[in-house]
Amino acid sequence: MGSFQTYYLLRSKQDGRHLAARAEANQTYLLLFTADYDALSYLNTHAGEVSDRFAIETISAPQLKAALSRWGFTGIGLVRDPLIPRIDFMNHAPGP
Repeated sequence: MGSFQTYYLLRSKQDGRHLAARAEANQTYLLLFTADYDALSYLNTHAGEVSDRFAIETISAPQLKAALSRWGFTGIGLVRDPLIPRIDFMNHAPGP
């Protein structure tokens, strides 16, 4: 991930939680998109009936590490193709 890259994520308007993938009960991955239209495509394809309940937010690469720790995610799921979907999962290594 580039240091000046902006990523897009989806947040529930109802409870403020971010859209995440669960690998196991204790492993959750924050879903990130490289473009806002990819986030919209993902929602419309896989959750069209509730797409109006989500908002798109941006986060920069430097903010991401702190956010993962603060929000308690195992890592990220970078959505490469929102239609299939094809997602690259990466674990977060907590820092000091």
